[in-house]
Amino acid sequence: MNFPYFLAKRIAIDGKRTFSGLIVRVAIGAIAIGVAAMLLSIAVLRGFKGEVTAKQRGFFGDIILSNYDLNTSYEPFPFRLTAAEIDTLKAIPGLLSIHYFAAKAGIINVNDEVEGVLFKGIDSAYNQHFLASTLVDGYPIDFTDSAKAIGQILISQHTASRLKLSVGDDFIMYFVQEPVRRRKFEIKGIYHTGVEELDNTYVIGALPLIRRLNGWNSGEVGGYELSITDFDKLAAITADVHDKLPIDVEAVSVRDQLPEIFQWLDLLDVNTVIILILMIMVAVVNMISALLIIILERTPMIGILKALGYTDGGIRKVFLYQAGYLISLGLLLGNVLGLGLYWFQHKTHYFKLDETSYYVSYIPVNISVFEVISLNVGIAAIALAVLLIPSYLISRISPIKAIQFQ
Repeated sequence: MNFPYFLAKRIAIDGKRTFSGLIVRVAIGAIAIGVAAMLLSIAVLRGFKGEVTAKQRGFFGDIILSNYDLNTSYEPFPFRLTAAEIDTLKAIPGLLSIHYFAAKAGIINVNDEVEGVLFKGIDSAYNQHFLASTLVDGYPIDFTDSAKAIGQILISQHTASRLKLSVGDDFIMYFVQEPVRRRKFEIKGIYHTGVEELDNTYVIGALPLIRRLNGWNSGEVGGYELSITDFDKLAAITADVHDKLPIDVEAVSVRDQLPEIFQWLDLLDVNTVIILILMIMVAVVNMISALLIIILERTPMIGILKALGYTDGGIRKVFLYQAGYLISLGLLLGNVLGLGLYWFQHKTHYFKLDETSYYVSYIPVNISVFEVISLNVGIAAIALAVLLIPSYLISRISPIKAIQFQ
């Protein structure tokens, strides 16, 4: 029979407390609130970083290949990778897909309004899954009829609102070159990414049109977008891709392409670490206070057990078992509260954000089962390890004085 566990169970469940009852409840509440706060902090961080990163990756790819020159305009010098070079890239572990594109500056003139845009050209081989997920009206470009596809375009909700346009409307776009070219487009769909830099700048059209306007040969492109399976391996895969490219082609990761956004996201990790440390400290301090008060309240019991010959180690286990029970109860309540709020936000998106500042209109949340289990185990381990220190106070209690203690 495990006597320390039996005695701790009787004290924790059946024992009557006097002044320690409120302190114990405060300690349990502190653990519960701390666990809930830590769960939500991790969920919000992962959800927010994942949502913002997914938008950048969806629009630009993970790695961008472009011709290596000193041209800083929106229209890089065209190039083309050979079939053998593309096969070499596809053989790189972790590389998911390769798509190509081109860009060209243009000016939309409609309804007495003028808007400068960057025309991004894609073709039937381009994966439009991300673009389709951002559409608020209409459909993706239909490349089944190549002649009609050249006249179709996707514009952002911001541009559509500013120019008073809707799906099915048409307009004239002027392309900046010598001589200036003009083309008529029909709006096939209206997208909204929530990223101001994208929505205010890009329209999506057909790559063959850019080839025709620029006089490029068949197969020439402005760049390639590479997608990978594991974003955590982005730097390593980018370096591997770069080593296998011709000397006149460079590979730039989306993190290097958009350093401000990803540096901002990295700073969020610091905030989360600070929150985790503070919440753990609050929970531990409250548990230490509660354990000390419980030991003080049970001083006569400690004296009797010592007088009967029970060891300090055994008595220490009694109070550690009791502390473990309180920690478990706090963890249970904290998980119910934290995961309950997580589920509510995940399903309803009730709590909102300013999309112009944060790129998303609601607080996204995401957390894995492994992270939940790791957090609970880590908190329990840290709390019990720290509680070993005040439990050694038992060895300093004199049996005679303890029995006389009132």
